[in-house]
Amino acid sequence: MQLSYRVFGSGPTLILIHGIVHNQRAWDPVIPKLAKHRRVVTIDLPSHGESPQLPPADNVLQALADEVEEFLPFITPDGEDAHVAGNSLGGWLALELAARGAVASATALSPGGFFINELDQKRANATFLGLRAFARAAGPIGDLAMRHRISRSLALAVFFARPWRVDLADAERDMESLTTNTMIDIITDADWTLSTPVDPSLPVTVEWGAGDLILPVYQATKVRTVFPQARLIVLPWVGHVPMIDDPDEIAAILIEGSAGP
Repeated sequence: MQLSYRVFGSGPTLILIHGIVHNQRAWDPVIPKLAKHRRVVTIDLPSHGESPQLPPADNVLQALADEVEEFLPFITPDGEDAHVAGNSLGGWLALELAARGAVASATALSPGGFFINELDQKRANATFLGLRAFARAAGPIGDLAMRHRISRSLALAVFFARPWRVDLADAERDMESLTTNTMIDIITDADWTLSTPVDPSLPVTVEWGAGDLILPVYQATKVRTVFPQARLIVLPWVGHVPMIDDPDEIAAILIEGSAGP
């Protein structure tokens, strides 16, 4: 599958993977700093942004990982192993690629899949389904609310610790995707089990926002059950989408995480 992508800067290749209902523009706040040190590639996942729809699959998460892994040789210079980083669903995909040994390193920002029990997963699913139902019900009123910074901040506070930083165009794009993207329904029944890591020494960094309301920071305690070597970072005053809340700190984490062994 040909994924929609953009390339910035030069240096070691760092591929950035967005979360569910987002698109590659989610990484825009960190690109200027990253592009000074890395060849940055942002992608739209299948069924997101400008990329094609993901074909039906028995295991949708593994199918998404397959599509990204197959895309790696196309976007990475010959002889180079790319570094990957992702947020939420994209964080899980980055870690899955690391588990497969398909990348040089992985950095995950509030990754999905580390639910402490079934109830925890149902809570996360209900949050997304509830947000979508609210966005659909709001209709034109919701569109009007997005045009005012205060009401926009209130509507987006579940995703961001500093929602006032989200501009109107990005907010409208995200709300449209939230109401129309069918991946939400599929993900709610997904199997988030990661592949058994083939290289326990592969560099893995996991960042979690202390203010994450979607995937709370207590889930970070499970990361080292899969990746004992993982470097864990908890940031205060950061929510589920940290690239918006603290782009400078996140850019620094991504640069350090993709520095290699």
